Amino acid sequence: MNTRRNALHVMAAALAAVPLGALAQADFPSKPVRYIVPFAAGGLTDVMARLVGQKLTDPLKQPVVIDNKPGANANLGADLAAKSAADGYTWLAITLTHAVNQSLFPGLPYSLEKNLTPVAHLATSPLVLVINASNPARNLLEFLAQAKSKSFNGGSSGNGTPPHLGLELLALNAKIDVQHVPYKGGAPSLNDLLGNQLDFIVSNLPESLPYIKGGKLRALAVTSAKRHALLPDVPTFAEAGLAGMEIENWTGLMMPAGTPKSIIDKVAAEAIKAVKLPDVSERVAGMGFTPTGMGPTEFGAVIQKDVAHWREIVKERNIKAN
Repeated sequence: MNTRRNALHVMAAALAAVPLGALAQADFPSKPVRYIVPFAAGGLTDVMARLVGQKLTDPLKQPVVIDNKPGANANLGADLAAKSAADGYTWLAITLTHAVNQSLFPGLPYSLEKNLTPVAHLATSPLVLVINASNPARNLLEFLAQAKSKSFNGGSSGNGTPPHLGLELLALNAKIDVQHVPYKGGAPSLNDLLGNQLDFIVSNLPESLPYIKGGKLRALAVTSAKRHALLPDVPTFAEAGLAGMEIENWTGLMMPAGTPKSIIDKVAAEAIKAVKLPDVSERVAGMGFTPTGMGPTEFGAVIQKDVAHWREIVKERNIKAN
């Protein structure tokens, strides 16, 4: 009896010596996870977040609930995540947009690098200049000739998003007059292009690809250094006659700063596994993504590089949020 009692005392003492936070980390996750997507449903970021969230539900043994929070140029959802508890139960889907926002909106209520921490870089994709298929322009030069004769309306998924950057670079490099029309995501902007309420979009490829393949939109050029495998007949901007248009968008996963490393590493490992699964890789490649699967350190380096790079571009090009 004394031996048993002593053993129980030893076990109790050992448990008491373990911080409560460590026990919570070991048990993570013990409830559903909130995955904030700061864009409207149906866009590039939303599609990847839903796909990855679905694949992580089984290994984590808890639901990953997508929470779309569009608004304030993707800053509303990012700020919400940045100010959430650093316990691993709030995730944030981010893109190149958030790196650009750091210089485009100097009064932001959060810092991407100070208030959030990188978890996993999931995928990249180029942009593509698309017009309505009813437009008679058959190539980039014909389109630019049209644009130089009148002011064009160009849509984007929001101020500071890669499509906005593509639009601004196109206007500056081609010396055309463009009225920027921001939307709360890629899907609603494409709907207006399909309805001929816009003249063009420098769109995220995964968002516009189904309409290009379906013959409703015409692709004139891609922003990648090489032609994209899914659009082999569409030239790069350089091939089409306009330099300085290389832009690559990306999407990834972050959590509030201060989230325990054990939780970050666990989620990162599962997210990287998810994007490298054959069925996921094939599906996202078919949508126009290139799966990457970088961990926290590599992803952090990408964020730092792009924040610095686009700070220079925003200043040099005098890109404005409005």
